Amino acid sequence: MLSDVMEDYLKAIYQLQRDHDERVKTSEIAEALDVTSPTVTSMLEKLGDRGLVDREKYRGVTLTDEGETVALEVVRHHRLLEAYLTEHLDYDWSEVHAEADRLEHHISEDFEQRVADALGEPTVDPHGSPIPSADLEPPERPDGKSVTEFSEGDVVVVEEVADRDPEVLSYLADHGVEPGVELEIREVAPFGMVTARSSASEEDVSLPEGVAHHVRVSPPAEVES
Repeated sequence: MLSDVMEDYLKAIYQLQRDHDERVKTSEIAEALDVTSPTVTSMLEKLGDRGLVDREKYRGVTLTDEGETVALEVVRHHRLLEAYLTEHLDYDWSEVHAEADRLEHHISEDFEQRVADALGEPTVDPHGSPIPSADLEPPERPDGKSVTEFSEGDVVVVEEVADRDPEVLSYLADHGVEPGVELEIREVAPFGMVTARSSASEEDVSLPEGVAHHVRVSPPAEVES
């Protein structure tokens, strides 16, 4: 049986692989989990011995098939819990990440399925992140790009918002920047600030570089002539 910490590592590696589509460096895992690099190295040795990660010295790690299956199950639990907490227990979307982190390791498969049934088998969580299916097949990678990659005048739709920073999530929600909302890019400053008009709030919102980096959007909408 795996410990909660081992599952946290596998989930972090899975998410980093999805973000960068390459082998994951020790330093990236350390930053994601807020631990030291020697601590990561020690844990990767244990995960490697159990056949859950493939390690290459100086080249980082990837998940094995078995490791990916474990990670997908934890991710499914986490994102279903986020959706349930938001929809049925009136949690704010800025609160659910930490709560789901605490619960994801401790629910049964029967409980997981009951949650999925109660939600109508959702495909994304409240932040727009894809939920792995019950058969634990990796979900398709979203097409979204950072809002910082678009230009003034582009019209885009928010696809996904990173869920790890409650303050960022609260700021975005207060300014009408959530999955499904259309944004018109008004200004892109040289230092990374993006100003956009939200279709939800019908107001301009300033997204500092550190905030804008958390917002992924779909390509510009086609304008009908």
